[in-house]
Amino acid sequence: MACDAERKWGDRNGATCRSERFVLLGTRRNALFCRSGVPASTNLNGRYAHFASQLTSHNFGVYAMDWIGHGGSDGLHGYVPSLDWVVADTETFLEKVRFENPGVPCFLFGHSTGGAVVLKAALFSHLESILEGIILTSPALRVKPAHPIVKAMAPVFSLVLPKYQFKGANKRGIAVSRDPAAMQAKYSDPLVYTGPIRVRTGHEILRISSHLMQNIGLVTISFLVLHGTADRVTDPLASQALFDEAASKKKDIKLYEGFLHDLLFEPERDDIGGDIIEWMENRLKEQSP
Repeated sequence: MACDAERKWGDRNGATCRSERFVLLGTRRNALFCRSGVPASTNLNGRYAHFASQLTSHNFGVYAMDWIGHGGSDGLHGYVPSLDWVVADTETFLEKVRFENPGVPCFLFGHSTGGAVVLKAALFSHLESILEGIILTSPALRVKPAHPIVKAMAPVFSLVLPKYQFKGANKRGIAVSRDPAAMQAKYSDPLVYTGPIRVRTGHEILRISSHLMQNIGLVTISFLVLHGTADRVTDPLASQALFDEAASKKKDIKLYEGFLHDLLFEPERDDIGGDIIEWMENRLKEQSP
């Protein structure tokens, strides 16, 4: 599964034991590849299988979805026509999860650009009222282009040559984990897009990042944001700004000194997963009558 194209929902439901794959039709009738698993399932797979196992071992069910153009979902690999479509698909998927688990508390998780998608989904919608909170790892906030000319020309090129790949923007040259095995696994996985970023996709990332920073003070949902201070892909200072400026009554931040972008694939992944689980469990205790 694509690292930056995966979100997870945890629900406190250990009554049944199952694991399945399924396809969900997105808001534009696009096929979205999805997985789910509940406690005691043993055959969860995909890029985030280790974290999913951590969650199920603590009685949290897990649902995951690949974006359009990523993993097993429809679309040209690495091409996202609109991140607003991804936001809408996220809401559609969450509605399915809620329908299958009535009355069960839910959390929404997003990594990198997925973190930006989750934050925008929770910003101006009904999602805040149906979620216990959101968890963001290394969210794509305050993203800056490699050169000012790129930002100026991106809107035009995204219309004229939306699928064109910026040859100088290849992800393979960026260290995202201090674990060599995790790096090898990521860059050898055919479902993980690590090629040069496509023009429209890059423009969409810049657009959603700018929108969120302009509206950061309007964030009211409960959240936990986690970031490595040595991240070379997204800005840990932007995560700090989210924590400082958001209007949320319940908000927490964890900055990991010297850690890189893919926090859940760092050598300390178990500790980071544990921090996320502890936060969710505390939220559930706070909400208990």
